[in-house]
Amino acid sequence: MGIVRVSCELGGKEYSLETGRFAKLADGAVMVRFGETMVLVTVCASADVRPDVNFLPLTVEYREKSSAAGKIPGSFFRREGRPTEKEILSARLIDRPIRPMFPDGWRADTQIVATVFSADDQNEPNSLGMVGASAALLLSDIPFEGPVSEVHLGRINGRFIVNPTYQELEVSDMEITVAGTDDSIVMVEGMAKEISEDDFVAALEFAHDNIRILNALQRELLEKAGGGKRPHRQPQAIECPDELKRFIRERVTEPLRELIYSASTKEQRSEFRKKLLDETVLAVQQFVLEHDEFAQLPIIQLTNTVTSDVEYELMREMILTEGRRLDGRGPTDIRPITCEVGLLPRTHGSALFTRGETQSLTTVTLGTKQDEQIVDGLLPTYERRYMLHYNFPPYSTGEVGRMTGVSRREIGHGNLAERALQPLIPSEEEFPYTIRIVSDILESNGSSSMATVCAGSLACMDAGIPIKKQVAGIAMGLITDGDRVAILSDILGDEDHLGDMDFKVAGTADGITACQMDIKIKGLSLEIVRRALEQARQGRMHILQIMNECIDKPRAELSRYAPRLTTIKIPVEAIGTVIGPGGATIREITRQTNTEINIEEDGTVVIAAVNQENAQMAIDWIKGLTREPELGEVYHAKVKEVREGLGAIVEFLPKKQGLLHISQIAHERVHNILDYIKPGDIVELKLIEIQPDGKFRLSRKALLPPPEHVTDGDSGDSSQRSMHSRQGPMRRQHSSPRPPHRGGGRRS
Repeated sequence: MGIVRVSCELGGKEYSLETGRFAKLADGAVMVRFGETMVLVTVCASADVRPDVNFLPLTVEYREKSSAAGKIPGSFFRREGRPTEKEILSARLIDRPIRPMFPDGWRADTQIVATVFSADDQNEPNSLGMVGASAALLLSDIPFEGPVSEVHLGRINGRFIVNPTYQELEVSDMEITVAGTDDSIVMVEGMAKEISEDDFVAALEFAHDNIRILNALQRELLEKAGGGKRPHRQPQAIECPDELKRFIRERVTEPLRELIYSASTKEQRSEFRKKLLDETVLAVQQFVLEHDEFAQLPIIQLTNTVTSDVEYELMREMILTEGRRLDGRGPTDIRPITCEVGLLPRTHGSALFTRGETQSLTTVTLGTKQDEQIVDGLLPTYERRYMLHYNFPPYSTGEVGRMTGVSRREIGHGNLAERALQPLIPSEEEFPYTIRIVSDILESNGSSSMATVCAGSLACMDAGIPIKKQVAGIAMGLITDGDRVAILSDILGDEDHLGDMDFKVAGTADGITACQMDIKIKGLSLEIVRRALEQARQGRMHILQIMNECIDKPRAELSRYAPRLTTIKIPVEAIGTVIGPGGATIREITRQTNTEINIEEDGTVVIAAVNQENAQMAIDWIKGLTREPELGEVYHAKVKEVREGLGAIVEFLPKKQGLLHISQIAHERVHNILDYIKPGDIVELKLIEIQPDGKFRLSRKALLPPPEHVTDGDSGDSSQRSMHSRQGPMRRQHSSPRPPHRGGGRRS
């Protein structure tokens, strides 16, 4: 096969797919180009299947090469390291729409690798990776029920934009990623600035029209490359013989029916399943001893599969027929909710949100400019002042597990919750703190990411962050057999696992701020999505009411353990003075006052301190460094140098020196300056003259009370002259050969 390239217009720009030039040893390889952004996607599957597993062994990797943007990595080794958070989130945007497109029973190890080789400063590459993955799978011999495509969506002044640029997203009121086939939407994820449910559906409709364009482009590539003639490998899942299947179903059906109708808890269901499975495996093993034809079958795997199928059927039928759910609720019922704030005394803000058997303990920490996260990727390096981190320890599900680092699931759930709260986070001008929210999931039985949204909103208000309203999240589910449809509010973990949709919606009382939807079936209509959104809105309003009863506005005062930030302004030309040579001055200020100080290029100075006293010390120091000399002002000056017969050079402001003339040291005649002042002394002086050439004259005498024999009409100079005449020879011995200084005159 030679080089094949196809293209179309998408959003006014060329969108192209090419195969046959790159990575020809892979099972499928496609280079996707949009603008000057290019992503190579390859797919490979192992020759051997894994009959011992009952899941799809698919891995998706997404990598961004720094060279793609003309950059050298900023790490110590100057090469790309482990995947960044952005790369992990992008890999999830490829995995989630692709995974449902594989047929049941495909058990060969499959890997998709998307690599960004060219990146302009306008077009986001991750959606290109998803389209390339679908196209590469179509060209391979891997069984795949595509095509499926993905687009980004923005909206500016009411007009939808497909695959908006980074610059357009800055002014867009939504940023949504949508993936789908020709017939249905299979994945949605994004954030918005409190948009309505109708606007959300309109966005999906617009996105779907553009998705069909890209699906057609993939089919054109497949046709021109001759991929349609390549035979696909067939799934090789082990089928359970009918006789053995009947035996297992007879053993488990009635016990599972009793379990499903018992309105049991997650823990009770888990214990019952384990006991039932163990008993059934023993019975099946005895049955196999009597039937030699089944001796080589994986008994445990088949028993588990058939048991899960029975539970799947029974649960769905109960919901569709009776409107009854596993825990006894109706389709629209929300589990009991409790909210508490201020539980952790040393944190800056905390909240405990419990909904049924799902619980999040969330904290808020306020930091300074120096606590911002530096993000180095394809785009120019930038800082993040708002972060949300999500932790899912194994004990939250009552299990034992390794805690070796943050999982991809944790990063994905944390990102969804972070985006849900982001539209309500105040700007840096309004609240100049770095904000870190951490959600620790203590219990999990469905929608812990939405519990994080609720707990995060409560904790922000407890911390005194000026968010204007609460944000809540809810997870919706779907059960359908084609004719009957049941939409479920606040789904359990088992309802997510056995259902057809997981649709998370977060927002305020005024609109949607974030969403995430994964569809497990084909042909989901937008009318069902519309119904799910309305039911989610009603559930969200119910949750918001409970949250507002706990706390409905931010606390007036920050925690006493939070840093106090004070902002002052200094002249831009004075920035260097405050920083000092090599940063010595600012380091000294922070050390002496126990503060953190950040100076912006426009002269804005943000001072962080644990108490107001320290902050005021730093403010006074900085103001002293940047004060302009004012005639008549009194300063505490440091004597830098004494010049006999002339006076002293003093520093009365940082980097500002002036002359304390000998005649301005005292009312009486000064014979020896060192009798009055010495180098290093701190002297209180008054600024009495600012000369045109920028030189300063100061006076100590002006702050001293006059001698008793001097009348109000006498000047200090006449007093000095009378002393000179009385002293005679002494005057000639100590005076300068220059003419004597006359009051008010300038002595050169």
